[in-house]
This record gives sequence, C-alpha cells and structure tokens, in this order.
Amino acid sequence: MACENRTNSFHAMLLLFLIWTSWFVVLVRPDPQVPCYYIFGDSLVDNGNNNAISSLARADYSPYGIDFPDGPTGRFCNGRTTTDVIAELLGFDDYIPPFVNTRGQALLKGANFASAAAGIREETGRQLGGRITMSGQVRNYQNAVSQMVEILGDEDTAANYLSKCIYTVGMGSNDYLNNYFMPAFYNTAQQYTPEQYADSLIQDYTQQLTSLYNYGARKVAVIGVGQVGCSPSELAQGSPNGVTCVDRIDSAIRIFNQKLIATVDNFNSNFEGAKFTYINAYNMFADVVRDPASHGFTVTNRGCCGVGRNNGQITCLPFQTPCQNRDEYLFWDAFHPTEAANVIIGKRSYAAQSPDDAHPVDIRGLAQL
Repeated sequence: MACENRTNSFHAMLLLFLIWTSWFVVLVRPDPQVPCYYIFGDSLVDNGNNNAISSLARADYSPYGIDFPDGPTGRFCNGRTTTDVIAELLGFDDYIPPFVNTRGQALLKGANFASAAAGIREETGRQLGGRITMSGQVRNYQNAVSQMVEILGDEDTAANYLSKCIYTVGMGSNDYLNNYFMPAFYNTAQQYTPEQYADSLIQDYTQQLTSLYNYGARKVAVIGVGQVGCSPSELAQGSPNGVTCVDRIDSAIRIFNQKLIATVDNFNSNFEGAKFTYINAYNMFADVVRDPASHGFTVTNRGCCGVGRNNGQITCLPFQTPCQNRDEYLFWDAFHPTEAANVIIGKRSYAAQSPDDAHPVDIRGLAQL
C-alpha cells in the first residue's frame, strides 16, 4: 500500500511538473528577431494615422476590420495588412502601432508612420483631403528619433540601437493612381513622359530615404509598387473587358521599379553601413493574377465590397455588407487587397519563394545582417 501511495504521489508530481513546463513554454516566447520595426507607406499599410485627419481616405468604420481582432482600426482591409504579417514573422507579440498613438518609451519597439493617399510628391492625393506625405512621415520619424535620443541618453547609443531595427518603406502607388493617371486633377502626365516622371519620383524618394539613413535607418526594405493597373478601380475605368490589366499604367510602374532597384544598389554601394533591399511586390502580385486558383482566389477583378461597375469605383461604404467568401477575393475594395492576399505578399516579402522576390535579400535575411 505504501509503495502504491508513493507511486501515485510521484505520478501526481510528474503531472504537475509537465503542466507547469507546458505553461512555461507557452508563456516564455523568444525575443523578436530585431528590437524594433518602423513602417512608412500609404493606405496599403496605414493602420490608423488618418483616423484623426480631415480626409476621404479613412477606414475607421465597418466593414473595414471585419476580420481583424480589434475591428475597424484604420486599416484598409478586412483584416491584416502586409506589415502586420511581417511583424508577426519577425516575432513581435503585438502589431506595430500607428505613430499618432505612440510616444516615449513605446517608440523603442517601433511605429507605423504610413498615411492613406500619401505619395512621394507633395501634391499627390490632395483631392482626397488631408494625408501625411512621405516627407511628412520622415519629419514624424525625426521627431520620434529625438524622443528616443532623450530616452537612450545620447545620439551614439540611439544610432547603434536603430541600426539593428527593420524599416519597410512602400511609396509610389498614389503618385501614379492619384496623380499621374488622374488628369482631371493633375497635369504631371502633360509635363513628364513616364521615364521622366519616374526619374523625378526617384530623385525626391532618394532624398527622403537619405533623411531616414541620416537618422539611423540602416536595414531598409524598399517595397516596389504593385500592379496598380490590375486594381478593380482601374479595371472598371480602363480595361477593355474588365479583366485585362491596364498596361499603360503598369508599364509606367515597371519603369519606376527598375529605377528603384538601382537606387537600392546605390545606397548599398555608397552609404556606409547601409543594408538596403528591394522587395518585388509587383512580381509577387503578378504571380497571383496569372494563376489565382492555385493561390485560392476565384474573384480577381472586383472588390469584396464597394459600389460602381463591378464594385470597382470606390472604397467600402460605411456599414456596407461585404461578400461572405472573403478569402476567395483578391481585392477587398476597389484599391486594396484582402487579408488573404496580404498574407501571401507578407510571407514572400519575409521569406522569398523566388529569386525575383527580393534583391539582394529578403526581410528575414535583412534581419540577420
């Protein structure tokens, strides 16, 4: 009987130990691969900076966020954005917060500076109202760095800290969608050929990226512009059959992207300590459009919500009922991908599935440098 009691006690203690260790494994997660993550961009990754701005480019209402744990946050999606996916893959416990809500010590983990309707050029997106241009996002980042210098004690310590962080910068879509190919509001198409316009954008963009570099950015993933000519909005307005992508738009974007690759190479060759890389969002998106079924999509030419021809004219209306089979749609509204599409692009940005996905390294490789 005594032996049996000792055996039962041992089994009970072993069970408690296993339960405790299993809880320990769940509760103790490894640190993120980098100490902080800073995000710059437009509505593809804005997660709330436009909520307090007088602008038509806002998404802080239902049905936006219908599949996001916190509901509508300002994300132009039904769920996660590409940078949310990247943050998860980098090992962060929480999503990177919008700069508008982030100050002091919290900045050391990262901040999202992106703003819907923003562009490289100052005038881009002005017909939609307020937005934080790329130059404005850089100024906000400089303000954040000033706060971090005070927290960390001096500029050298801050610079060393920031050199370990990941930066993603994705700009240019609106400079085409809400500028060059919107002649009713802008005259840039009359002023510049596509080649000249790309050169002008690259000149301004290089100055903005240089400012980030001067304020500590070293590991920078520059996201190329995607196939804007395949968005439901452009298909509804410029496609002959509502399905074929508008090549006059995409051909101009390809010119810009090629120059962007050269810009990344220039930073790596001529800026001390720079570890820039180009993420080929255009080709990733093209792969999905070429063979949507293999990626789980059945609808590629209209949004899950929206109004107009083929749901291709505008963003979701407040409290509009979206489609039910959201994971089968490539686009959530007339301009922005669904969470299902963002997961694909985010995963391939982090870990390249093709040699063309990143140049010279993917974001996982960038984090390890």
